Amino acid sequence: MEPGSGTELGGGCFLYYAYGSNLLRERLLLSNPSAALCAVARLQDFKLEFGHHQGRRSSVWHGGTATIVQSPGDEVWGIVWKMNASNLSSLDKQEGVEGGIYVPIEVNVHTQGGNILTCRSYQMKDYVCGPPSPQYKKVICMGANQNGLPTDYQKKLEAIETNNYAGSVPIMEEIEAAIKAKNIKLA
Repeated sequence: MEPGSGTELGGGCFLYYAYGSNLLRERLLLSNPSAALCAVARLQDFKLEFGHHQGRRSSVWHGGTATIVQSPGDEVWGIVWKMNASNLSSLDKQEGVEGGIYVPIEVNVHTQGGNILTCRSYQMKDYVCGPPSPQYKKVICMGANQNGLPTDYQKKLEAIETNNYAGSVPIMEEIEAAIKAKNIKLA
């Protein structure tokens, strides 16, 4: 993304639209500590899909991961995070940009307050549709719940079929540890 493009904000910040596992604050903060919640927002004329890049199952999540595809009349709900430009490379790295798994795209999303925000988001390239692991689905549903996405959209997420993977998912353990640690601090 070139400096001066639509998603750059003053003060070295940018807006990032999350619709998958990064809906969950603790997931995003693992490698992107600057993220601050900006808004709940809707992406019009797109739908949520799950897939394997070039047919290869995610080695992190052991199943399909989320992407967005253009689909007139559909909508995807997600979160706009405001992030420091210093976290751009860690976010790209998390999304597998170098390996060509996801490519950064610019999207215009509608906030619940009626504003339109231009954000950076990511779209999977060359994927084969495939269901997510139960662990990945759980993180998405937890994030949707944590941030109060519309109830009917949350129900749609809950209804997603998984691949029933039952092995270990180390990143899930990291996320759960981060949530526990935060809860201890709050107590």
